[in-house]
Amino acid sequence: MKRKFWGILGLVLVLGGVPVGTVYAQQRVVQTSTGLGLPFVDINLRPAHGSKETALSVQLLVLLTALSLAPSLLILMTGFLRISIVLDFVKRALGLQQVPPNQVMLGIALFLTLFIQFPVFQQIYNDAYMPYTKGTINTTEFLQKAESPLRYFMFRQMGTNNFSDIKLFMRLSNLPKPENMSQVPTYVLVPAFILHEMTVAFKIGILIYIPFLIIDMVVASVLMAMGMIMLPPVLISAPFKLILFVMVDGWTLLTMGLVKSFNM
Repeated sequence: MKRKFWGILGLVLVLGGVPVGTVYAQQRVVQTSTGLGLPFVDINLRPAHGSKETALSVQLLVLLTALSLAPSLLILMTGFLRISIVLDFVKRALGLQQVPPNQVMLGIALFLTLFIQFPVFQQIYNDAYMPYTKGTINTTEFLQKAESPLRYFMFRQMGTNNFSDIKLFMRLSNLPKPENMSQVPTYVLVPAFILHEMTVAFKIGILIYIPFLIIDMVVASVLMAMGMIMLPPVLISAPFKLILFVMVDGWTLLTMGLVKSFNM
């Protein structure tokens, strides 16, 4: 069978104008360049000539790293964390599994975050980005001026708990007590802000859960009193929870409460 297969393959190659010997022929490829040779790709790597090319390569590497970390910075250093957690609490409290989709909830959280963070982004654009594009400040000053509004925003959100989260991470880092906000390192401020935002989001989520939990308890009690034990209470309580949420204009109240929960 194998001999017959190879015979048919050789006949097809001959009829197609391709010599059979070329299938098994091997050629030695001699690499003449000192760069990195890849099949079908012309890539040549050479050492940098001068410190300017090295600095440019490092800047490009830092820029690509910053772009890859941009989603994480958006989630963890802005109000996106609090808003997304609260919206997920609302979806679970209503007993909804597929409506609205997760992409829609994340889109709502994203645009609410842009609305809340717009003054911060505007200050970064005016104080850091524009001077940097004009060449009046260097990269180090650009990063410092861009970091300052975000730090101030995070400090303002944590002012309601007397900076207890910052004190916690300062003790864990074995750092001395700071005299002002500028002495708090950013690597301490960011995890403290994350912990504070998660605490606030869970507090709001508990307040949202309570009314819908009462509806579930009432419906379950009525079904048990009627002897309808096999009927799932969630199936009956879901329409009542939706009616309550629509009657009180829940999305408007939720949006207003989320925006006002931030210290602008």
